[in-house]
Amino acid sequence: MTEPRSTQLSTQDAHGAQPSRTARATVLATRPLMGWRGVDLITAAMLAVAFGVIFWGFDTLIYPFLNAATTGFPPLGELMLGIWLIPAVVGALVIRRPGAALFTELVAANVELFLGNKWGAAVLLSGVLQGLGVELALALFRHRRFGVVVAVLGGVLSAAFEIVLYEWQSYVAEYSSVWKAIYLGCGLVSGALVAGVGGWFLVRALARTGALNAFPPGQEVRESHPA
Repeated sequence: MTEPRSTQLSTQDAHGAQPSRTARATVLATRPLMGWRGVDLITAAMLAVAFGVIFWGFDTLIYPFLNAATTGFPPLGELMLGIWLIPAVVGALVIRRPGAALFTELVAANVELFLGNKWGAAVLLSGVLQGLGVELALALFRHRRFGVVVAVLGGVLSAAFEIVLYEWQSYVAEYSSVWKAIYLGCGLVSGALVAGVGGWFLVRALARTGALNAFPPGQEVRESHPA
């Protein structure tokens, strides 16, 4: 994704300091955005709540049928994993500050827990691991790149953290090594395509509606399609 020349901010710069009169409200997009604004926190929370409700609906209405469809070969069920990774990717691509992926994913997990699910409080641990996977992807690019490649890497690392550090031991401990490898492969594919590519397209679609005008994706859309 081409970096825009500037990114709209509030009256504070990326590190929380007051900008000069000539630089007010803008900061170079190639400069990592470190300080959180109030609008960042509120938007991340709103995204997380929306995804938490979606999780609940998916858990209740769709997951049972998809899970039943894979009973003949259970490792294929991990192709659904990407659904639960999307908040971390979307939060990271919209807010673009360290901690955004973790915050969005963890709040979404809390909403899912509050509304009710079959996994109970374990979703909170999953939320931490999934968020950290995306955070690592952004850190590898020093929080300077937010294109589809970074989104895909975030989805892959998020899935790897969740499966290797948790699900292998908790959900599929009885699987053979081959089945575990297939389970991991399915999760990585889902993380890359559903969370990574899907999350990136979702952010672009939201930006085109004007809903993200206060954030870098909105600025990028405006600069690529000037009025």
